[in-house]
Amino acid sequence: MTKRPVLLLDLDGVLNPFAAPICPDGYQERVFFEGEEPGRYCTAHGAWIEELAAAGELWWATGWGEHANERFLPLLGVDPLPVVRFPAVPFEPELKVPAVDLVAGDRPTAWIDDNHTPRGLRWAAARPAPTLLVSVDPAVGWQRCDVDHVLDWAARL
Repeated sequence: MTKRPVLLLDLDGVLNPFAAPICPDGYQERVFFEGEEPGRYCTAHGAWIEELAAAGELWWATGWGEHANERFLPLLGVDPLPVVRFPAVPFEPELKVPAVDLVAGDRPTAWIDDNHTPRGLRWAAARPAPTLLVSVDPAVGWQRCDVDHVLDWAARL
């Protein structure tokens, strides 16, 4: 019997296309943290998150930590997700890997992020369990094809 896959979802650069020169169509802007630039969100992504949660054990893999549940998900109408515990922000993206590895264990894992580092690529390549890295352009953000790619991968396990 195949173990239920772990699905990891980053926020900035994925759900929040911060590198887009203007707010993309379908997105809204909101200040999430006082003194910072507005973040972007798309309410349609709530349904995508729910689809992923039905296909595996969906976790936040973001420096936002619990703030992703408290400030972001309510805008999408989605219940809170478990959170991968990263070092305090700011931290080097390479430091996501040990925390992700701890959550993934020996289960199949798909990781959606805008910054898969060399350390993350090596980690994924060395894992005996099926591993999928989905890279998202932070100037574009999450696309339906990214969701479908993970869903297709999970269905083939």
